[in-house]
Amino acid sequence: MAPWPSCRPWFLDSGLVLMSDIKTFYGNTIRKWTGSFSKEELTFITVLTSGHFVVHWYTNILSLALPFIKEDLSLNDVQVGFIVTVQMGVPSVFVMVLGFVADSFRKKGAIIVSSAMVSFGAALFLIGFAQSYMWVILGTGLIGIGTALWHPAAMGALSIKFSDKRGMVLSVHGVGASIGDAIGPVVVGAIIMLVDWKLTVGLHLFPALVIGFFLWRGLGSMNTVSSEKSTLTSYLASLRSMFSDIQAIALMVSNTLIGMSRLSVLAFFPIYFRETLNYSSFGLGVYLALLYVTGIISQPIMGVLSDKIGRKWILLPSFFSMSVLYIAIILVPKGIILAIIVALLGMFFYAILNMNQTAIMDVAPRQVQSSTMGVMGLVGLPFTLLSPVVAGYLVTEFGIESAFWFAGFTAMLAAIILAPIKFRRIS
Repeated sequence: MAPWPSCRPWFLDSGLVLMSDIKTFYGNTIRKWTGSFSKEELTFITVLTSGHFVVHWYTNILSLALPFIKEDLSLNDVQVGFIVTVQMGVPSVFVMVLGFVADSFRKKGAIIVSSAMVSFGAALFLIGFAQSYMWVILGTGLIGIGTALWHPAAMGALSIKFSDKRGMVLSVHGVGASIGDAIGPVVVGAIIMLVDWKLTVGLHLFPALVIGFFLWRGLGSMNTVSSEKSTLTSYLASLRSMFSDIQAIALMVSNTLIGMSRLSVLAFFPIYFRETLNYSSFGLGVYLALLYVTGIISQPIMGVLSDKIGRKWILLPSFFSMSVLYIAIILVPKGIILAIIVALLGMFFYAILNMNQTAIMDVAPRQVQSSTMGVMGLVGLPFTLLSPVVAGYLVTEFGIESAFWFAGFTAMLAAIILAPIKFRRIS
């Protein structure tokens, strides 16, 4: 009998070689990249990335809890869609104001991001022990406020401090989010199988308070990001210059459309997997994790490539891919193929938001780096607020598959709008 190595299939050898190449690539890239930063800079990036991990652990719990909230309160599909509308709409309203605060008071950045943690903890406490729909809406609104507190302050600080490596640094910050999105639903989903979901969600208040305290104490280096303070006049002048830039306008429109598609999926992905495909809370948690886990690998690669070849050549194929994959979710059978489709979508689902944000920061003046999130959110606010509700109406009229067709259409439209635009960097 021939020894095992000689009869080993060719694709196993190829797979081992590929894994070795990936490991070597990541090892060399990480060593080269980290070597270009001081110890203080690496600490700064690490703390904010770790905080971003916690932010997305908390925000993604709402997606996991949606089927339970719907069942406990006997909600219809439009009401479920409105919960997601509130979660995403509230930060769109507040992020403009809080972006201005972050731009104007950079030395208070540690307090701002710590307050975000308190907001997340209070939100899940209210949702976990809510006795009515209105308490769920109030808790969901606090999740939105936490999002608006964290992202402008953290991303603005990173963008200014590391403007020459903006794509990579913001992608690393995004990796923290993807890890939180991936691990959180699996862990919390498993706990819910053993413990009441309300207790599991509500008790997230206490670690949030502890984490907020340590962020406040550990982010003193945010005080040194910038000594500049924007005046209202210079702030408004910088915003006007953004709205006269065709690249910025195209990015805002495409970001709105991608946001609409994501919110529709976020609202009805858990419902589809729980009610139509009959997955348990743990199974749903696994699929929610797949929606983000591959972004842990894809985001740094996208960040490095975008710094080298340009943001457009990352954004455009990503939008097209998302369009196809949204629709594929409802077309493929339950099982391994569906898992592969969701994992492929996960390469872009969150990562593309950071890339879009990086692209608009490239053309935004220094005075409004933190406010670019608010500007992008405010421009698309009427459409993003309505998209989960519209998706809920479509689901009621035509079935849950229509939410994914709607998402696929809007993502494709985003790609078409961005295709003719020539990108450049001025910031």
